[in-house]
Amino acid sequence: MDAQGRGRADGIDPADQWVLNPNTGEYELRLTPSAPQSTVPRPRRNGAGATGKRSDGTRTGPVSAGPGTREMPEVVPGQRRRRGAPPEPPPGRRRTKPKGKGKKALVWTGGVLAFLLVGGSAAGYLYYQHLNGNITALSDDGASTGGFSTDRAINILIIGTDKRSGKGNEGYGDTGSAGHADTTILLHVSKDRTNATAMSIPRDMVVDIPDCPTTQEDGSTKDIAGTPGTRFNVSLGQSGRTPSCTMRTVKELTGITPDHFMVADFNAVKTLSTAVGGVEVCLKKPIDDPKSHLKLPEGNSVIQGEQALAFVRTRYTVGFGSDLSRIQLQQQFLSSLMRKLKSNDTLTDPSKMLKLAEAGTEALTVDSKIADLRKLAALGQEIGKVNTKNLTFTTVPVIDNTDGATVLPAPDKAQALFDTVRDDVSLTEVKKQQKAKEDAKLKGPRAEASEVRVDIYNGGAVAGSAQETLTYLQNDEGVTKSSQLGNADKNQAKTTLAYDPDQADQARKLADILGLSASALKPGDGASESNAQGLPAMILTLGKDFKGAGKSGSASAADLDVEKNTADKETCAE
Repeated sequence: MDAQGRGRADGIDPADQWVLNPNTGEYELRLTPSAPQSTVPRPRRNGAGATGKRSDGTRTGPVSAGPGTREMPEVVPGQRRRRGAPPEPPPGRRRTKPKGKGKKALVWTGGVLAFLLVGGSAAGYLYYQHLNGNITALSDDGASTGGFSTDRAINILIIGTDKRSGKGNEGYGDTGSAGHADTTILLHVSKDRTNATAMSIPRDMVVDIPDCPTTQEDGSTKDIAGTPGTRFNVSLGQSGRTPSCTMRTVKELTGITPDHFMVADFNAVKTLSTAVGGVEVCLKKPIDDPKSHLKLPEGNSVIQGEQALAFVRTRYTVGFGSDLSRIQLQQQFLSSLMRKLKSNDTLTDPSKMLKLAEAGTEALTVDSKIADLRKLAALGQEIGKVNTKNLTFTTVPVIDNTDGATVLPAPDKAQALFDTVRDDVSLTEVKKQQKAKEDAKLKGPRAEASEVRVDIYNGGAVAGSAQETLTYLQNDEGVTKSSQLGNADKNQAKTTLAYDPDQADQARKLADILGLSASALKPGDGASESNAQGLPAMILTLGKDFKGAGKSGSASAADLDVEKNTADKETCAE
């Protein structure tokens, strides 16, 4: 393995952590560094697993003992020091390791995605190749952005499928399921990496599934016709639809194009929860669900394996017994899993990390653009910059459908949430001070509508928006000193109102009339001289977010009426 493939931890070449056992013919992992050792065969004390020390501090005898324990070869070379690495400390003294950001990134990534727990434990080339071989890749069929980037927001579509593949999963519900989008979360990580939003999409929500070109498992291509007005969960599995169809459906619904997708099966919950030693959950009342075979008492319980899977799948004995109640349980489970990873020594425990790496890669299906540990690690580093207290779980607001079995996106609330996420607005308190400063721009006196002078440009809004807005302002609101000047020099995502400081009262009045948020106001950006009366006029540029004259402009997290909770807080399911 060349230098680029080698690790960088503590100056140790990862390849040297794997040694060949001549008794078995297999490579085995040395989990802890050892001091330089002599190549002279070491004497062994009596008794299985007994060890001793020479005067130079090296060990004698087998590495471990007990029934079924393999003995390591008598001669085990010490780990080589990488060129340029600091020398080994004297016996009896520890090297002080610098604190890095890698652990934080791994903690966060492992908790949020519950599937990406692969970094840090692959301490050798052969094992790296083994883990890579575990990953299943599928084409995104051109439905993604082409891949995440370090200089913009990241959107990952996480899909939990109800496909009953895997040992012990045949008895869950519909044994013949093609693998629908049973649990779907759109994870949005902000451009500045200060916050993230995990937005759950109800499986029984009625949506329009668009036409979908797909690559099938046998390599053939298939164009699958869209289906209007149907359940979201059939965007995967039904009629041969692949995860790329779910990506297209999410874009159709939210206006957000995912960068990547990740799909996990039932085994992901079972194996990952077991690998970390169990996940703690809290209930306000006991659960006894004969359908999921889950029995849990009131209060806190630690669950893993089959019990963990039953927890994230139960719904009839919690809340209103609906899929929306189950979504809350799933969000609670993921939040608790993150806290478990962050609060204990999971990521510094080689044994747990090996189990997590195996479980994560075996249960993981990703798009082909990130089907490699290095690419997954790079993605994990970006996501890992977000503090868990600034990760907000929320669910698309819905209303009941007339059929009593499905739900519909709540017209105003759902769109407000989609706009907020798409516009990269935080749902947490991380921008509280900034928002307070923005809101201050709306505090103060207002000019009379007849005194407001404004020039209107179309900077990406629907064609005709500038003229429509001018007509509305003059005829309906009495803003007679206004004019529209056609298209702006370039398009922009958000609507803005630029004005000079002495026009602040006019800006506040126009913001009230048009429903502009504080973030749309740009004081000190200059004013034009094109007003018909030859007076300075403010510049209103209608961006792509403009919804029409008299309607609200840019989304504000404070205006959202959605349920949300952050991952750092424990919640008890009702």
